[in-house]
Amino acid sequence: MNKRNLAIDVLRGLTMAVMVMVNDFWSYPDVPHFLEHFATMEDGMGLSDYVYPLFLFVMGMSIPYALDRRREKGKSDWDTLRHILGRTFALLVMGVFLYNTEPPMAWNKGWYYILMVLGFFLVWNSYKAGFKPAKWLKALGVAILVALVVFYRTEDGGLMRTGWWGILGQIGWAYLFASLAYMLCRKREWMLWALWAGFCLINISVVPMRNGEVLAGHNVLWDFSEALHLENGHIIIMTLGGVLTSLTERKLNRHKVLAGFGAAAVLAILGFASHQGWIISKNLGTLPWCLYVSAVGVAVYTLFRILEKHSLMGWAKPLWPAGTATLTVYMLPYLYTSLWYFFDMSAPAWMYGWVGVAKSALLSATCIFLTWCLGKLGVKLKI
Repeated sequence: MNKRNLAIDVLRGLTMAVMVMVNDFWSYPDVPHFLEHFATMEDGMGLSDYVYPLFLFVMGMSIPYALDRRREKGKSDWDTLRHILGRTFALLVMGVFLYNTEPPMAWNKGWYYILMVLGFFLVWNSYKAGFKPAKWLKALGVAILVALVVFYRTEDGGLMRTGWWGILGQIGWAYLFASLAYMLCRKREWMLWALWAGFCLINISVVPMRNGEVLAGHNVLWDFSEALHLENGHIIIMTLGGVLTSLTERKLNRHKVLAGFGAAAVLAILGFASHQGWIISKNLGTLPWCLYVSAVGVAVYTLFRILEKHSLMGWAKPLWPAGTATLTVYMLPYLYTSLWYFFDMSAPAWMYGWVGVAKSALLSATCIFLTWCLGKLGVKLKI
């Protein structure tokens, strides 16, 4: 289990590449609808509705590999727990800063983006061992982030606040719960299956059905999920689904491809069955949405495993920085976004529609290339 899984890295890199692309769709109009986020009650999903949950799924797949690798290196459970808590804290902090980019600010938002990203890199850069200035650079990064908190003001004078924690914050809570669940239940795998099923039940008990009916509404299970910052359970359904995919594959000596595509088919059938009662909606975090994305995740991962086995993954080399320095790729577009606020930029008419999509794809490719360049210079976000 300790060998690096190339298929997971490529799936993570592909997901992040698409995420950067779709996150840029805000900058111009007339994006083809099937590429966009669907409206809350639209009953369907576009490409943009796949990428975030698929990232959670891939993160879950990585957890058994990462934690087992630490055990094989002789790390104690307490040391691993500190590692998990440290990563969670970093994701929550970043999530709060990113969440506060949403409201209009009293000062130019471009400076906020630049200083925020600079602070992140100074604090969480992967400094080489023995690099003496590292502690001073980290201290400078902390000072920058603290200053942003102190001087942050919205247009109406509001202070920095928390809310839904932002994308990275949600990833942090899901990572914390799934990692702790794996640590506690790795010798009793059935408990992880029970947790996954339990959160599926929480989800359908609190999410309104097609006819507006709610099976249970506010209940103790909903309170449990809310207390853990897991909302209606959709983020942990995706993450634990990834954990269980890796664990199941590890147990199989033969017929892994058949099992992979079979599992994808089962998830799709379950998604279809739940779709009879609930719509597909990313914004509502419905169960059909979770199951369909999980089916896609398992199917694409199985395909990559086939290609890996036959040494047919050379096409994925350009995605490698996005698969191994994912957080760096995710942060770089914020520097590009700062330019829109400094220069009051807007997309020209010729950049609408498919031309704009090509521009977003180019932005994603550029961020991945810059991540590769920064890695050569020893700059890489790592938590």
